[in-house]
Amino acid sequence: MTDFDDKIALAADRLRDAQAIIIGAGAGLSAAAGLDYSGPEFKKEFADYIAKYGFPDLYTSSFHDFPTEEERWARWARHIDYIRFRPGAMPLYKELFELVKDKNYFVITTNVDGQFRKAGFAPDKIFEVQGDYGLMQCAVGCHPKLYSDKETVDNILAHSHNLTVPSEYLPVCPVCGGNMDVHVRKNRFFVHDEAWNEAAGRYEDFVSRNATDRNLVMLELGVGYNTPEIIRFPFERIALANSHSTIIRFNADYPQGPLETRKQTIAFTENIPSVIDRLISVSQ
Repeated sequence: MTDFDDKIALAADRLRDAQAIIIGAGAGLSAAAGLDYSGPEFKKEFADYIAKYGFPDLYTSSFHDFPTEEERWARWARHIDYIRFRPGAMPLYKELFELVKDKNYFVITTNVDGQFRKAGFAPDKIFEVQGDYGLMQCAVGCHPKLYSDKETVDNILAHSHNLTVPSEYLPVCPVCGGNMDVHVRKNRFFVHDEAWNEAAGRYEDFVSRNATDRNLVMLELGVGYNTPEIIRFPFERIALANSHSTIIRFNADYPQGPLETRKQTIAFTENIPSVIDRLISVSQ
C-alpha cells in the first residue's frame, strides 16, 4: 500500500478497533519532536565542545574518553540539562498521547529523555529500557539504587569553566565512595533498580495478556537498527504469531519488515508529526 490517504484511513481503522496498543519508541521519535542532537541548536549550544573536540553530534560526544572526571561531568551536565531538564513536553509527544490516552496502551522506549512522562503518559504504563538522563548510579554498579541528578547537574553548570568543573562538585557514590555515572545503558554496570524491574514486569504482563488472538496495534516510531532486539524484532515476532495484530511503523529509512508480516504492516516514511496530526483528525 503506497497511497498516503489509504494508509491513514487503514491505520485509523486499526487504531479505532484496537483492543490494546503498544507504543515502541526510538531515537527517531525524539528527533522528529525537535530534540536536536546534531542540528543548529546543538551546534549553538555546544559550539565550544565542537571547536575543541570536533564532536559531530551529541550522541557521539557521549562516548568521548575524557581524561578527567571533572571534564566528563562538565559535558554530561550540559548534555543532561539540554535534553532532559530544560525542554518541556514536546508537542509531538503530547499529540501522541492525545491519540492513545483513552486506549488500553503501554509504552516501551529506548529514549532516555523523559518525554513520555512529561507529555502525560501514565508512569506505570512506561518502560524506559535504556535508563533516564535524570538519574545517576554508581559507575561500577556497586549497589542497585538510582539517584536524581538534578541538583548535581545544576551545581556543575553553575561552577563549570573552560569545559571543566572543580572536583568538589562531582557526585560521589554514597556506598563505595567511587565515581557516579548517568543512568544510561552503555556498559555491563547499568543498574536495574526495583522500579526498573517493576516496569519490565508490567510490560511483560501487558504483552502476555494482549499479544495473542487480540486486535493489537504496535505503534513503532523512529526505531532503527541500533538495538532492534528491544522493540523492532519483538514487534515483528508478535505480528508473525498473531494474525490479528498490526504494526504501524514510522521510519523514513527502514520502513519494510520481513515478507511474512508485510501484509500486517502499515509503513509511513513521511514526517512523523504530519502523520500523527492526520491520524488524530480522522479519528475525531
